[in-house]
Amino acid sequence: MDLYVYYKVQDAVAADLQAAVIAMQAGLAAAHGVAPQLKRRPPAADGPQTWMEVYPSVDSAAFSAALEAAVAQAGLARWIDGPRHVEIFEDLPPCA
Repeated sequence: MDLYVYYKVQDAVAADLQAAVIAMQAGLAAAHGVAPQLKRRPPAADGPQTWMEVYPSVDSAAFSAALEAAVAQAGLARWIDGPRHVEIFEDLPPCA
C-alpha cells in the first residue's frame, strides 16, 4: 500500500516546514526502510501552497502509527495550515 498525506502551507513558513519534513522523513527512512517523497503543487499567486508526502510500499497500520508519532515529535502542526489529510491506495492486479 502507498500512503499519501496532503496539507496546506503558508509561504512564510514553507522553508521551516520543508527542513522539518525532510529531517522527519530521513528518520522514517532509516527506521522503516521506506523511500519517502515530498511534493507540492505549483505555487499559486495568492494563497497557501499544497504539499504532499508520499510513502510508497508501506504496511499501512504499522507505518501510520510510526508516522503519526514522527509528525508529533517533529512538531509539524505549528507550520501546517489546517489538518493533514491521509489517504491510502493499494495496487490493483494487472489485467491479463
